[in-house]
Amino acid sequence: MLQLEGVSAAYGGMAALHAMSLQVAKGEIIAVLGANGAGKSTLLKAIAGQVERRGAIRFDGADITRLPAHRIARLGINLVPEGRRLFPRLSVEANLRLGAYARRGEAGRFAPLDQVFALFPRLRERLAQRAETLSGGEQQMLAIGRGLMTQPRLLMLDEPSQGLMPKLVDDIFDAIRRIRDLGMTVLLVEQRLVEALAIADRAYVVQTGRIVLAGAASDIAADGAVRRAYLGM
Repeated sequence: MLQLEGVSAAYGGMAALHAMSLQVAKGEIIAVLGANGAGKSTLLKAIAGQVERRGAIRFDGADITRLPAHRIARLGINLVPEGRRLFPRLSVEANLRLGAYARRGEAGRFAPLDQVFALFPRLRERLAQRAETLSGGEQQMLAIGRGLMTQPRLLMLDEPSQGLMPKLVDDIFDAIRRIRDLGMTVLLVEQRLVEALAIADRAYVVQTGRIVLAGAASDIAADGAVRRAYLGM
């Protein structure tokens, strides 16, 4: 579904990715792991068209390297960014409906609401609340739900467990599994390595903007030397 070949990118005027190559197959959960500042978030932004990039990025065989972000999103790639980036003074319902804005005029643009409520029942209970009044876990549910409203084929999640209590972390990772079961493909950036490797099919380990290791998530999780050398586990 997604293929990167020799992708380099700059962020804030500084080189952040160096000749990265990776593949994501339809129906996979792929984890991208590494320390802060390794380039994980920039990788997602490069795929989404939000930073300057070079190399080749292909989605379903089509070169999207030079497409602007809004056209990439229309192809079915959605990025749920680190920090959630909600509209804090708007209601939960308004935030969700804005996720479908790019599909305005389409008859079924709000159809994913039922899917969102099945994954996150609490959002249905809080439709009228302003986003800023939600707990951190509920805000993350809302951010993912808004991403699902775009009807993505590839959902990219940047640190979805950041700042959450352990119980809510479990809920988020369970939701990611269920999202894959709905037929979506997931590219997951995470620092909770144990949990990410437990749900991922494959993983890439990133250091200073380069991929230093790739393989089955179960193999990486089971290899103590690899975990200590690259992930500090």
